[in-house]
Amino acid sequence: MENIIQLNNVRKEFKKGENVVEVLNGVNLTLNQGELIAIIGPSGSGKTTLLQIIGLLDRPTKGDLFVKGENQIDLTDKSRSRLRNQFFGFVYQFHHLINEFSALENTMMPLLVRNEKIKDAKSIARELLSSVGLQGREDHKPHELSGGECQRVAVARALVTSPNIILADEPTGNLDPDTAETVFEKFINLNRSLNSSLIMVTHNHQLAETMDRVFELKHGKLIEIR
Repeated sequence: MENIIQLNNVRKEFKKGENVVEVLNGVNLTLNQGELIAIIGPSGSGKTTLLQIIGLLDRPTKGDLFVKGENQIDLTDKSRSRLRNQFFGFVYQFHHLINEFSALENTMMPLLVRNEKIKDAKSIARELLSSVGLQGREDHKPHELSGGECQRVAVARALVTSPNIILADEPTGNLDPDTAETVFEKFINLNRSLNSSLIMVTHNHQLAETMDRVFELKHGKLIEIR
């Protein structure tokens, strides 16, 4: 399988006053195309920080990050932004939809950022919204949708560009168990149909066990446990 993400000895420190807090202490990880992995660990262990570094939203203090074999550490902010839109899709615990936009418009947004034709963006977005069970709800705005429906829009938005890598931070953590299971099932099915790689941070061990591999982040170290 093609290697798509590689982290070598990634470290991350934050300054708090005169103190230095080490969050990541030599993290190593290799992710192959189409592979699904889960990262678990205690609250405050650095899981979200790690995800932000992988997604080029933050920079490590030390170490190397390779995306499809190319080291991204010294990229300019503009180049990092372009690469994020090209390769990554993001799903968060809270949907972060734009309240003034409909479900369709929110889903289209990453394609419009790429300067895709509006007609083509609408067609792709409608198909994805249908795939997550929102056919007939495309013109509804977030306040007209349930929490589970909003999260399904967020999933469609993350997948609309057919990204190589999906980064999901507690994607069902804000939903009740039944709704979470439905959203997660649709999410994984779509992910596999696109052959996208997935790195998911979760506190839900039951969801984690459905992934190809499971890692625990503890004391700044990432350890494969399954």
